[in-house]
Amino acid sequence: MFDRLSDLVSEHAELEHALADPAVHSDQEKARTLGRRYAELTPIVHAYREWQQTSADEEAARELAREDSSFADEAEQLAARREELEAQLQKLLVPRDPNDDRDTILEVKAGEGGEESALFAGDLLRMYQRYAERRGWKTEILNSTVTGLGGIKDATVAVKGRGGDGAWSRLKYEGGVHRVQRVPVTESQGRIHTSAAGVLVAPEAEPVEVQINDNDLKVDVFRSSGPGGQSVNTTDSAVRITHLPTGIVVSCQNEKSQLQNKEQALRVLRARLLAQAEAEADAKASAERRSQVRTVDRSERVRTYNFPENRISDHRVNYKAYNLDQVIDGDLDAVIDALAADLEAKLAGAGDDEPAP
Repeated sequence: MFDRLSDLVSEHAELEHALADPAVHSDQEKARTLGRRYAELTPIVHAYREWQQTSADEEAARELAREDSSFADEAEQLAARREELEAQLQKLLVPRDPNDDRDTILEVKAGEGGEESALFAGDLLRMYQRYAERRGWKTEILNSTVTGLGGIKDATVAVKGRGGDGAWSRLKYEGGVHRVQRVPVTESQGRIHTSAAGVLVAPEAEPVEVQINDNDLKVDVFRSSGPGGQSVNTTDSAVRITHLPTGIVVSCQNEKSQLQNKEQALRVLRARLLAQAEAEADAKASAERRSQVRTVDRSERVRTYNFPENRISDHRVNYKAYNLDQVIDGDLDAVIDALAADLEAKLAGAGDDEPAP
């Protein structure tokens, strides 16, 4: 496990030296790339150095214990700490998603089920907003279309993490079809209905990472629709952008000005283009590990929310719990932890013959 750690320590030192050079920071993209790699290696290097020191201290304590038995307990404590550090290093050396530190663009869309589906989509949007609040993240609604009963036909939200807590590292598991089972507010007979909403997630891309040619864009403007302030339905401020090479269409209407809506639409378009490029790269990769990085098939049902039984079920990892009321209020960590642990186990198995991070 530790064969290549000395190489990572050397790389970490080289990165530290490079980042101390003011000339490097004249190229913001290069500095950002080096900074991300440095941040990725830092916990590995720190754990490795502590492991080296603990191993040396343990060996010294065992030598002293041969002459003085009072050192035996200290040697055992150091041995326990060494084993903890070895387990920590094994976890740190599992290949990680390079996008884990990124912010996220998350989209919620109502599906089959009419108004009930739109109401459920609104519940999902609030669930993610409350989850973000719990983690100290910031959310920004880029676009939303509200229905008559207060549901969400579709909504796009940017989620910004805090420090090293990247929103993508947690929300990447949320993509897919989410199914709800409950008695709709529009149901007069008290019958349980099943409907669904779709969630799309993509890591947010920097403008320099995804170059968009203006000639590849078809930009349409139209009048905003739905509830809103005085400017809604009075000016053609809403913007729809079609990326002609891929056919991706993005609409934004929440801002008051056409320019602001165009800028927000371009943010979403960049994220979608980055996600598409990475999906294509994964599809072409022959290594098992690379294909496992993307575990979400957005065409499949990923989770069921059963309100009568207060049950949440994630079908990808056979996760089941009876605290739906807490989950829908933003307490998502347990189900996401189960998905993260499953992916980590897969990557650890697939990465046995892979190089270290």
